[in-house]
Amino acid sequence: DTFRINLDYERGPWIGHAEYRFYPGYGANNADSYHFPRAAWVGYQLDQKDQIIAGLNRAPFGPGPFGVSQSWFFDQHYYVGLSDNMNLGIKYTVERIEDWTLDFAYYARSAPRGGGNNFSRQSSRFSYDVVDETGLGYEESHQFNLRAIYQSTLLGADSSLGASFLYQVLDSNGRQSNGDRFAASVHSVLEWGNWNLTSQLSYSKFNVDYQDADGVSLTRDLVTMGAYDFPTEVAAEMWIPAVSLSYLYETPTLTWLDSVRPFVEYSSLLKPKGGFNDSNFITLGSAWASGNWYIYSEMVFSDGNDFVGNREVSAPAEPDATGALSGQFGANENDRWQTRFNLNFGYYF
Repeated sequence: DTFRINLDYERGPWIGHAEYRFYPGYGANNADSYHFPRAAWVGYQLDQKDQIIAGLNRAPFGPGPFGVSQSWFFDQHYYVGLSDNMNLGIKYTVERIEDWTLDFAYYARSAPRGGGNNFSRQSSRFSYDVVDETGLGYEESHQFNLRAIYQSTLLGADSSLGASFLYQVLDSNGRQSNGDRFAASVHSVLEWGNWNLTSQLSYSKFNVDYQDADGVSLTRDLVTMGAYDFPTEVAAEMWIPAVSLSYLYETPTLTWLDSVRPFVEYSSLLKPKGGFNDSNFITLGSAWASGNWYIYSEMVFSDGNDFVGNREVSAPAEPDATGALSGQFGANENDRWQTRFNLNFGYYF
């Protein structure tokens, strides 16, 4: 379902990376194909300890680039813009302090939308961002990130213990005032040989007040976010626990297989708002590596993820007044468990 082009550059202290993706009708309502940039940045290696990059790059938040996850679907942090999230700005990484890695970042805006015959106004993008589907909502701007990770030994395991912080301004295009978002997280990675246990606990709060053209308040409890040409409602306040346990099993005696990594993962969106149902997400699977092939086989269970199922039951025929489809990351009205089997073949050349 994906064709992507990657470019990596390195010459002396200069580095760079770019990625562009194409999707054939993967969007809502089987819309025609669309495409978007995932990353595009240049960087300078100041020395072996410090690095600065500028452009469309990954915001530093959480234990690693993909949150806690080893799976194809990631965990719930991704679907609310808190892992593998790309924005336009500058990031400075410092490793000169013994056993510490520090990231400082400023982003002027979210990733640009892509092209194609889109179902949505603004949601043709890789990362989940706040999007304005009506022309009267909010858009992201002026985001600040700070992350600190400490390398140590804990319980006999090589460990990375960290904390992340995010503050973001939401520019209003409507009658309401500007909003903002605050998020904080504590996270850890523990490795005993080939075992990997990664955990994360985050808190996220949007301060929003969607209003119609007459200035009447529509909602303060939901925010419109979008990705993959699909806008959806997300709860304005939530706690997000997530954990992943995996084991890397290398297979040197098998000519047709390099390694296999079985994993089990759990994450959830816990919503303090009364009447909102929590959104749970469980993945059991394995990642298989063989030459240029990387294959995922997974069974996914969820009572609150738009990509697993149940959308056709809970969604209205048209977007609501905020421009989003009623989503399982928001009120999750159905609160019904769904199952999806995923078999994904990736060939890298």
